[in-house]
Amino acid sequence: MTQSCRPSSPALAPVLLTLLLGGPALASEIVGGRPARPHAWPFMASLQRRGSHFCGGTLIARNFVLSAAHCLNGLNFRSVRVVLGAHNLRRGESTRQKFRIQRVFENGFDPMTLRNDIVVLQLNRFAFINSNVQVAQLPAQDQGVGEGVRCLAMGWGQLGTNRPPPRVLQQLNVTVVTALCRPTNVCTLVPGRQAGICFGDSGGPLVCNGLVQGIDSFIRGGCGSGLFPDTFASTAKFADWINSIIRRYGDNDSPPLHPRIPVAMPGSVTH
Repeated sequence: MTQSCRPSSPALAPVLLTLLLGGPALASEIVGGRPARPHAWPFMASLQRRGSHFCGGTLIARNFVLSAAHCLNGLNFRSVRVVLGAHNLRRGESTRQKFRIQRVFENGFDPMTLRNDIVVLQLNRFAFINSNVQVAQLPAQDQGVGEGVRCLAMGWGQLGTNRPPPRVLQQLNVTVVTALCRPTNVCTLVPGRQAGICFGDSGGPLVCNGLVQGIDSFIRGGCGSGLFPDTFASTAKFADWINSIIRRYGDNDSPPLHPRIPVAMPGSVTH
């Protein structure tokens, strides 16, 4: 069984029990990472209900955000707000842009196995592209990543199973592994130490060589176990589907305000 990383709710009580007993869990926190530089990752989105963050997301077009399907599973999407341009979630930042969700697109999501754990959210208007809000670059269909590639995970999830969430966005260097990983997923470990994703990081991006290659999905064996890899939905497996939605429902009448910019990977993270 796997556990996703959406924060706890009555519906997730069995998931949390599984986490405590050492089984897989929905990913929600960054364990062993460090604070990101403010707005270093301007495509990062926060999904919120009643002003509280519960999942991450990635801006992939001016009116589309990519996230994990389990984040919206069982929720009324009209109660969710998508926040762009955030860094410190405890401050009223002037850089923020807030949106409602107009449509939700899934592709065969199975809530029991967490297969196809990816969702495209159409926003109710276009984002204003500036230095704090930008569109991420996605891979082409089946342009995935192999064993040993270094990537970056990020999110506002808790700093530990029994610790509160951070004020500012966290980031963590991770390495792609293929053992214990399904072909439709991308999996990562942090070599030599206990670190990884956990509750609250769900839906956030995995950035590898400037491309968003994964969507934070689930963990096994507890947060930052050091034994089981963290699991992400592979965006490369869904690239054609994602692009077909953007072409059909996106802004076809005018070019983007800013071209898609490949993301530069930072240096090694130490803790």
